Parts: sequence; C-alpha cells; structure tokens
Amino acid sequence: MPTVTQRAARRPRAYVRVQGPDAVDYLNRMLSNDVPEEGSVDALLLTAKARVIAPVLVWRRGVDDVLLLTEPELGDALRSQLARLRFAAKCEVEPEEHSSTIVLGGEDGIPNRDYGVPAVEVLDSEVDGDADLERLRIEAATPVYGRELDDRVLPAEAGLDERAISFTKGCYPGQEPIARQHYRGKVNRRLRVLEVEGTPASETPVVHGQKEVGRVTSAVDGLALAYVRVEVPDDAELSVAGAPARLHWPPERP
Repeated sequence: MPTVTQRAARRPRAYVRVQGPDAVDYLNRMLSNDVPEEGSVDALLLTAKARVIAPVLVWRRGVDDVLLLTEPELGDALRSQLARLRFAAKCEVEPEEHSSTIVLGGEDGIPNRDYGVPAVEVLDSEVDGDADLERLRIEAATPVYGRELDDRVLPAEAGLDERAISFTKGCYPGQEPIARQHYRGKVNRRLRVLEVEGTPASETPVVHGQKEVGRVTSAVDGLALAYVRVEVPDDAELSVAGAPARLHWPPERP
C-alpha cells in the first residue's frame, strides 16, 4: 500500500485474463515479448504488418495465469483477437474488472515502466492521489494508444523496440517486418520530448526553418511529445505553433 511519502494516482485500464495449461505458450506465440517467469514485461499485440492492435503490460500471476493490462478502449479488441486465434490452445481468454493505482516509488505491486521513475501498479486499492502521471509519461517519452500509437506508426518509431519487443523469441504476428526493420532498415522519424511554450494541440506541426519536420501528439504545459524526423539535429532551433521549441535528449528507461 502507498505510504504518506509516496505519490500515487489512478490509471484507467482494461484487463484480460489468459488462464489455463497452454496460457503462457499461447501468449508467447502471440505477443512481441515473452511472458516472464515472474513479475511483468511490456509487450505488443500486432497485426501481420506490425501495426499495433494493443500495447499490453503482461503480469505473470501464476504458473498458468497471466493478466494483461491495456488501455481502457482496447480491452474488447485485445480479448476478441486472442480468443479468435486461440484454436486448440487450452486456455480461457476473459475480461476481468479491476481498478489500477500507480504508486511512484512503491515496491508492492506490478512493476510499471511508463513514468521514467520506479513505480508499481496496484490493483483494487482504495488509495488515490494527485501525482501528475501525464507529465511524467511525456517526460519519459512513453507512447499511448490513440495519441502516439495508431495505424500510421511503427513500434520502432515510438521507441517500443527498446522495451516491448524481444528479438530472440519465437514467431508471433508481425515478427517478420519488425525483424526486417530492426536488422536491415532505419526509421525516418522518432518520438521525442520537446520543450515548448504553452500546451500545443495534437497534430500541431513541428517546424525547422521553413520545413515541417514533425507533429505533436501529446502535451502538458511546457512539454510535448512529437514525432520528429531523425535528421533534425539535437540542438536544432524549432518552432511549434509559432513559438520556439527545442528537443530533449532521449530519456533513459527505468
């Protein structure tokens, strides 16, 4: 439980249980990262063309019991896709009802890497708080579905190849284009943190000189996430909505 010295806040979620003797094997064939022996990992459910269906936090609750945590609007899509492709796998794929509280600096809970600082996700806690999770998320360059992630974006552009993809695991939907991009290609843009004036709206262009080089995806006062072309220098003088802006260095992941 959170202590008086810890910061906490509610985190909207949807939850899908995958349980049964084939649960772990099935998820290892479907997700971009292997189910851990214990604790949690980040992973993606992808289309065959490596577009994101759902980002998931994978929590190993038991030997044959895995809980998937995703964005609240993606629960039905995650469950239906996993149930549809299950075939002969001996496991149940069912929704669960919970609430999530992010505890910054906490130790007892599901490890969560979204906020750039050590944190855990606690289910069904009565504790609430006022931690500014959105600012922390933006500072950590963590993408969310519907803002940074949609059918226009490749996982590597969003930095998800660093935290949600295993390049040594077995086959899964989308693995071939993911591996091809990783080993042979490069991305043209990456998700970056910008210092900005005010709170620019989503899709506001990022301009370098007279050229549009990116677009804002999320913002809080003074900070924004944006996809920016990789050739833009780290010390470039940029503008967003007519105001000066500059790039941060890529953040370190916790």
